[in-house]
Amino acid sequence: KHRTLAIIPARKDSKRLPGKNYKELGGLPLFTHSVNYARINSEIIVEIIISTDDPIIIDIAKEENLRVLERPKNLAKDSTSTIEVLTHVLENINETYDFVILLQPTNPLRPKNLLIDCWKTILDTNSESLFTVSRNHRKFGKIENDNFKPFNYTFGQRSQELEPLYYENGLLYIAKAEMIRNGKLMDGNSFPYIVDHPFAEVDIDE
Repeated sequence: KHRTLAIIPARKDSKRLPGKNYKELGGLPLFTHSVNYARINSEIIVEIIISTDDPIIIDIAKEENLRVLERPKNLAKDSTSTIEVLTHVLENINETYDFVILLQPTNPLRPKNLLIDCWKTILDTNSESLFTVSRNHRKFGKIENDNFKPFNYTFGQRSQELEPLYYENGLLYIAKAEMIRNGKLMDGNSFPYIVDHPFAEVDIDE
């Protein structure tokens, strides 16, 4: 009943890992893993668009019969925000969609049923958007004047006793298209979907 668009942003330049988004992982270009994940969820996703300024990615995408929206240089900088990229896509296509699903190439591994479960959750909760998070089990602190100052624990405290803190794992984002048009992907009312899976630790940036 809902028209849902998957957007995969895959810009050219990466200072930490040049050519990152088309480097091969398991014999496939990195961004292709997100494409395949979208394809196996075709009961939810009706269209896939690759947003890129990279000629190599454009060629690979066209060979795969994927729809590409070429990104202008001013939206392919280190400082470009994700919401700017998503908004650019929605403003430069003719079709209208109810929801947008963001699949980042740097998170190539996702639990099989993650999107199905998240989709059901966002509809059941009537949330404007949803994003995936995972529990932090590390002890963090700051170093000031050569002294370590614990941030989320006290010296001697067991990790099992840490206050539950969570981080965005980047696996999946879902938002109503109207929310994105209004300049937001997430806000304080977005649903934090908890993922307890090793894939949540895989984020390829280096």
